[in-house]
Amino acid sequence: MNDPIDSLDDAVAAAAFRRLVRHLRHRTDAQNIDLMGLAGFCRNCLSDWIEEAGGLPKDVARETIYGMPQAEWKARYQTEATPEQLERMKNSVARNPSA
Repeated sequence: MNDPIDSLDDAVAAAAFRRLVRHLRHRTDAQNIDLMGLAGFCRNCLSDWIEEAGGLPKDVARETIYGMPQAEWKARYQTEATPEQLERMKNSVARNPSA
C-alpha cells in the first residue's frame, strides 16, 4: 500500500513536527495523561520516537521535546492523574497499533 505520508518532503515533515512540538510546549495545560487518554501518545512518546530515530540519549530527547529538563517541566506543570484519567489512558493505549 502506498501511504502519501511516505512521499512527504522531509523538510515539510520536519517543519510540521517542530510546529507540533512548539504547540505542545505552549499548551502546558494539555497534560500528558490527557493526551494519552485521547490520542494514545504524549510528549514522552514523541521524545522516545526521536530518541529511537536519532540515537539521542533519553534525557536529551526529553529536553528537546519539553524545551527544558523533564523534571523541571513536571514540577512546573504536571498535575496528579485521577483514576478516571488513568483508566482513559489504559483504554486508549490498548487501541494503539503494535510498534
